[in-house]
Amino acid sequence: MKLKTHKGLAKRIKFTKNGKIKKRRAFRSHLLSKKSKKRKRKYAKMYDVSTADKKRIKKLLPYKK
Repeated sequence: MKLKTHKGLAKRIKFTKNGKIKKRRAFRSHLLSKKSKKRKRKYAKMYDVSTADKKRIKKLLPYKK
């Protein structure tokens, strides 16, 4: 039986060539006027997903690397 890909998660994360999983940081959608420029700059960058979440992600995206 074929497994289904979780489309919501597939749109939110990217896989690097080395197999690392990257995703965007939270807290950058609204209420930005009270946050400092430095803080907003840090939110803009992608970051590596933790090892605990990697196992969960691999189950939801069975056909990714």
